[in-house]
Amino acid sequence: MNNPDQLLFDHLQGYLTDRRKALFKEVLSKRTRHFTVVTEDVYQLHNTSAVMRTCDVFGIQDLYVVEEKLGKRIDREIAMGAQKWVTLERRNNIKECIAELQQKDYQIIATTPHNESTLLHDFDVSQKAAFFFGKELDGLSDAVLEKANGFLKIPMYGFTESLNISVSAAIILQDVVTRLKQTDIPWQLSSAEKFEIEMEWMKRTIKSQREIIERFQQDKKL
Repeated sequence: MNNPDQLLFDHLQGYLTDRRKALFKEVLSKRTRHFTVVTEDVYQLHNTSAVMRTCDVFGIQDLYVVEEKLGKRIDREIAMGAQKWVTLERRNNIKECIAELQQKDYQIIATTPHNESTLLHDFDVSQKAAFFFGKELDGLSDAVLEKANGFLKIPMYGFTESLNISVSAAIILQDVVTRLKQTDIPWQLSSAEKFEIEMEWMKRTIKSQREIIERFQQDKKL
């Protein structure tokens, strides 16, 4: 008996152009979960949206958005563009998010210009890492700083001590992803992960996908 998920996958493929199917495969081949990004109570909605686009550009599949103090504010802003391609993981408790990522073998890396932070070009890309970015003015909470396995900063040579969160994320991800892909570390997604993500991408891009799936399931009695 055929796997119902595989049957649905094959059915939905029929609604994609050859160009779109090839593009999905190409992008998935460059995606990684070796690194992930966490934003903590970022106030400016456009910053969260910009970080999501940065994750997409540099092949980071998962973005964790923790909204512990501000509540769920990001829906309308995030609803444009990159949310189709990046897996948005929303959490409302920073300590629980940290514990979850530790269970997945991520180092907790606090991005901060202070403390005894590692300079970006000295950061070891061989270990899985979750990069935490904090509020625009206050930075990361004590909860993150106390649990961090390491601190990371971008070298700066002017009077300004900090960069906008979206700029910081772009600089850090461009550097670590570029260096990661020059190694022999198995940073790619597994076949199962690629299947799951491609299925989600199809559902997000095919018009009337709910009706199509319901009709398919009725026809196949799934």
